[in-house]
Amino acid sequence: MRKDEYTPEQMKIYTLLSHEYPTVSAVSAAITTLNATINLPKGTEHFLSDIHGEADAFSHIINNCSGVIREKVDSIFFTTVAESERRNLCTLIYYPVEKIEEMHSRGEDTEEWYSFTLYRLVDLARSVASKYTRAKVREALPADFCDIIDELLHTSGEEHNKQEYYRHIISTVIEVGQGAAFIEALCSLIKRMAVDCLHVVGDIYDRGPHADKVMNMLMQHYHVDIQWGNHDIVWMGAAAGSHACIASVLNTALQYNTLSLIENTYGISLRDLIGYAQETYAGCTWFMPRNPEDKYYIKNNMETLSRAHKAIAIIMFKLEGQLIRRHPELDMEDRLLLHRIDHEKHTVTIDGVSYPLNDDHFPTIDPVDPYALSPAEQSLMESLARAFRHSTLLQKHIRFFYSKGSLYKVYNGNLLFHGCIPMNADGSFEEVLCMDGNHRSGRRYMDYCDRMARAAYHTADPDALDFMYYLWCGKHSPLFGRSKMTTFERYFVADQNTWKEHKNAYYELIESYDSACRVLREFDLDERESHIINGHVPVRASAGESPIRAAGRYIRIDGGFCRAYHTTTGIAGYTLIYSSRGLRLVSHSAFEGKTAAIKENKDILATTDVVFEMMTRRHLVADTDAGKEMLARMEDLRGLLAVYRDGILQTGNGR
Repeated sequence: MRKDEYTPEQMKIYTLLSHEYPTVSAVSAAITTLNATINLPKGTEHFLSDIHGEADAFSHIINNCSGVIREKVDSIFFTTVAESERRNLCTLIYYPVEKIEEMHSRGEDTEEWYSFTLYRLVDLARSVASKYTRAKVREALPADFCDIIDELLHTSGEEHNKQEYYRHIISTVIEVGQGAAFIEALCSLIKRMAVDCLHVVGDIYDRGPHADKVMNMLMQHYHVDIQWGNHDIVWMGAAAGSHACIASVLNTALQYNTLSLIENTYGISLRDLIGYAQETYAGCTWFMPRNPEDKYYIKNNMETLSRAHKAIAIIMFKLEGQLIRRHPELDMEDRLLLHRIDHEKHTVTIDGVSYPLNDDHFPTIDPVDPYALSPAEQSLMESLARAFRHSTLLQKHIRFFYSKGSLYKVYNGNLLFHGCIPMNADGSFEEVLCMDGNHRSGRRYMDYCDRMARAAYHTADPDALDFMYYLWCGKHSPLFGRSKMTTFERYFVADQNTWKEHKNAYYELIESYDSACRVLREFDLDERESHIINGHVPVRASAGESPIRAAGRYIRIDGGFCRAYHTTTGIAGYTLIYSSRGLRLVSHSAFEGKTAAIKENKDILATTDVVFEMMTRRHLVADTDAGKEMLARMEDLRGLLAVYRDGILQTGNGR
């Protein structure tokens, strides 16, 4: 071709590429490498949701790769290694440091044990690394053992000419006292290669005690993304300085006994709140924490904490009321309840009906201006806001949320988000009035919510900060998706009919194939192959509910990871596994603790509930988003190769 047959845009691309690939041989090598890579099997993706601070169980599932490690060990060593030894090997991979210490304490870490263990780990590592390029595997290798492990992975002990070489590498590692360190390195590599990408579909925070530990593990993960949940967004709003979000976070912490996270981990002192509550409120039976046996609490101060709980709840209702009055467009006027309290009759009017209050001690609510904070409450909230904004660890965790997270994600043909896409009963997307006066629906509304969440943290825009609270509990929030959050009613009204929170039409409609396809099309996805993956609403597996709906287009993976939901779901969480061969859903048993795992080889049993979509052919890297980018780059490189050969562009060395 002549130069004038190429478009200016093409020539611009080729000129830029020529700086990176200045010779014909460099271009040819790049095309060869890319073509080989896209024909490898795609990496395995794991999807989890609603972890809710259950750090120990989460850590174990990360270590056992949702049961994949156990499956690999069994498939490779089923005929050659006894079942008890296979379980021991699995535990070693999950917890190499602790398991080696336990073996040492029993005098079982002999040279012979190191030898056959290393041989087995190398075989396993070779198997899980086989679907990746050698360059990608090397990137995952620890620096100290990079060359040795790389050599072992690509040297078969069965090759006659290499048998002695292979054996001497293993024996020398043991001889120089590096057996334990080498085992740790191999175990790390095996776990790294078993799962290529981890997706967390919302709700890392609240209910469970150690969201911070979950965050620390995620920050160390090699490839993770997060779709924000409603319990995450309220913490993000609190870290950004929203007073309403801060009050809500503290209200939940006092309700679920997770104050240790607030005070001990994030260094946010609650002394002023507790002191204020002791001076202001009487004993509050209705506000006792749900788990009084928690070690953080001492029975003698349970009443003190219940007073603090009531104090922050009243502040939260006031702040919520102020926010609703500032933003009538949010359509939350039915949540303005403080001015509907009749202090003489001890009743509250909700939806036109008068109900008796089970607690009528409201010393800080002024009937004339019920939503105004008292001077003491205002001072307390300003102090708490400073503490949240200046907590170094909290801010570190929240920055990670923003860097690795989003309201939704489209990845390898799947649509991931935590809650819902607000819909009308007829299946159309709700037109939601936004703070800027414009109506948005579907994907445009989701994009707006994402932008507002980022503006709240990065610009401290007052409207965006208010919107964070709305995302937590607003009726049109895609993270909440219910008619109202009936916290006030649950605290102060005994009639449970007032507690009902009606779900958005999405939750019923999405179970139909047509509605699921409509959502997928809204995000430009192929309804014949793509899936919607949600969390947020626990699947009652013990009652026969299925997490797979809409003929496989919709998958809800909240299986009750948090202990608080185990009795509701009957299981202890799901992992959706998307490998090169298909999709399957595994359910987890409850975790009995790290000690039992190490000493008794007790695992979280991962049971495959259903293999619900097997591929007609094995999916390759070419079928992924990254693969499509590689194919586009190959096309550009082939164009560069052509202009080099036609003499339109000169190579760096004339070749």
